[in-house]
Amino acid sequence: MSQNNLQARLDELETRLAFQDDLINTLSEQLAKQEMDIRELWDAKRLLHSQLKDVSQSNIKRAEEETPPPHY
Repeated sequence: MSQNNLQARLDELETRLAFQDDLINTLSEQLAKQEMDIRELWDAKRLLHSQLKDVSQSNIKRAEEETPPPHY
């Protein structure tokens, strides 16, 4: 192989490496953002679950506390 051919291949590899590095950094940033979004969603889910338990406990009797249906 000639020196020019080797230099062209090296330049191509360096260009590909630069694009791959940029892509890896972009994906890493996206992953970090998604992790934060997931944590926020889990917190919201916990809050909603807690609020639902509070509402259901105050408005609905447990099965043991319910009066039996009338017998006809």
